[in-house]
Amino acid sequence: MALLVVDELDESSVRLLRRLQRSSSTRTGVVAGRFDQDALQVAVDCGVAAVVRRAEADQDRLVNAVVAVAKGEAVLPGDLLGTLLDHVGRLQRSVLDPDAPTLSTLTAREADMLRLVSEGFDTSEIAVKMSFSERTVKNVLHEVTTRLHLRNRAHAVGYVMRHGLI
Repeated sequence: MALLVVDELDESSVRLLRRLQRSSSTRTGVVAGRFDQDALQVAVDCGVAAVVRRAEADQDRLVNAVVAVAKGEAVLPGDLLGTLLDHVGRLQRSVLDPDAPTLSTLTAREADMLRLVSEGFDTSEIAVKMSFSERTVKNVLHEVTTRLHLRNRAHAVGYVMRHGLI
């Protein structure tokens, strides 16, 4: 295992990480003074198995990181783990189904109306609840079903729920 201690991931430290990565048997950890989302991407690209921020690098944390890496595990601060998982999820969705609907597929008004439909509200109840005319509610729901090539409101609700849009 190699442990690289740096203020930040600059060009020279990235070159070193890439050399270590080419050595197939070397697992690498990084202790860095500054480590942000861009550094996370570089670290992942370089095959880094553990990241510890210098400010959090006490004896126990360093020992735990080294032991985890030796076992084949990965170590990341919680906020970076969340960032990494979000990034992986976005990549996976874009690769598996780049045309899949996203939250930007629906406006807030459309999502709210479909949520109310899914809760069993009819057109007049939705109109009152959202302070729109019944005609507006019908037009908005018709626009969604037409734009997404759906057959009716039930199909629209099922579609947006399956895709996690409401």
